[in-house]
Amino acid sequence: MAEAAAVVAESLAGYRARAARAVLEQVVLPGEELLLPGQEDGEGPGSAGERPLRLNAGARSGGRVVCGPGLRRCGDRLLVTKCGRLRHKEPGSGNGGGVYWVDSQQKRYVPVKGDHVIGIVTAKSGDIFKVDVGGSEPASLSYLSFEGATKRNRPNVQVGDLIYGQFVVANKDMEPEMVCIDSCGRANGMGVIGQDGLLFKVTLGLIRRLLAPDCEILQEVGKLYPLEIVFGMNGRIWVKAKTIQQTLILANILEACEHMTADQRKQIFSRLAES
Repeated sequence: MAEAAAVVAESLAGYRARAARAVLEQVVLPGEELLLPGQEDGEGPGSAGERPLRLNAGARSGGRVVCGPGLRRCGDRLLVTKCGRLRHKEPGSGNGGGVYWVDSQQKRYVPVKGDHVIGIVTAKSGDIFKVDVGGSEPASLSYLSFEGATKRNRPNVQVGDLIYGQFVVANKDMEPEMVCIDSCGRANGMGVIGQDGLLFKVTLGLIRRLLAPDCEILQEVGKLYPLEIVFGMNGRIWVKAKTIQQTLILANILEACEHMTADQRKQIFSRLAES
């Protein structure tokens, strides 16, 4: 028993020592409290220079700390709720703070306000459409949430149609609500997606990777065939090319890119370009 207790104590000590260092771009575990250097006074990597990340520390340093996905606010601390890599984005002002989130390989989508998603209309209930977005419950979409829609001029939306829209209400206590217009009342690319094309699902991590400004995968895919493509933050991708064969090739490439290296992607793209 004493030996087992010593092993457990040693493992916990190692856990605290790992958490006491800078954990950016490192794997964090659920229940872990973030300990980042530079948040409190002190120098060096020791305990005097590393204290728990305080959310109200931004008020003193002139910056603001935003808690993103995978993190939960607990008083003035940040606790990890998902297993993944801790990411950080500096604010545009450069005054400290910024956004912290956990980048994890997750398939189940949790609606977030402002996210653009691809949904499937499953039912009509009066003036409300029920849309499946891959979450725990369907989202609601009013027929007035389309550009130019009025009581007389209703949008032509049928059960089974694909909808590209964004969330305006998304929290754990209320039903998610979608719209297909922006703040100016314009569609801006949102609405009913065409009947042709192919819809498939990938992980949420791959979606965030494809939507990155410097994504090389989309640049290489765009050189193969002319295509139309729509990305949803809920892990759904709609793609359409000139022929069914090209559409299937593009879908298979996007699904496989998550597990391929850069050299493997170049070999596949070069083979397709030659053929």
